[in-house]
Amino acid sequence: MVSLHPPLCDFGWKARPFDLLGVDGKRHTLQSACGKNGLLVMFICNHCPYVKSIRERIIRDTRELQQHGINSIAIMANDPADYAEDSFDNMKQIAQQYDYPFPYVWDETQQTARDYGAVCTPDFFGFNANLELQYRGRLDASRKEAVADAPRDLFNAMLQVAQTEHGPREQFASMGCSIKWKVEA
Repeated sequence: MVSLHPPLCDFGWKARPFDLLGVDGKRHTLQSACGKNGLLVMFICNHCPYVKSIRERIIRDTRELQQHGINSIAIMANDPADYAEDSFDNMKQIAQQYDYPFPYVWDETQQTARDYGAVCTPDFFGFNANLELQYRGRLDASRKEAVADAPRDLFNAMLQVAQTEHGPREQFASMGCSIKWKVEA
């Protein structure tokens, strides 16, 4: 397992369009995913220990952000060839088991991950209502172990985006497992 840190926020970078199949059998696009005050795009997967350790907090925060007009979408871009846990069928099971309050979609070609410059799982991209990047950082100060009373960096940043359209200037990089890219023949 390789731990990586994605780059920090490139303020104003425009969200890239996508059209991806969700575990609900529906196609999800950038436009259909966006809330009235913004969108949180999360690159996650099933097998990553970093994602597993924060899954419950992601669910909590995305549910609360919906109340503030921020919708969320989770994109799984890993190649499941070497990680069967990340298969589409297993994505369906995980989404159902944890009652994901957001679409969980498969980036089978990995083009969306490339378009966003996703580096790891989890990798969070927080956009305002104009789909301009305002947050690219960690969920909170926890890594693989929950830290009691850790400031909710992502939640607080996206709440600020919902209220002002602008994210905080001070942000801390996320940390996670590398995206499992397909081997090009």
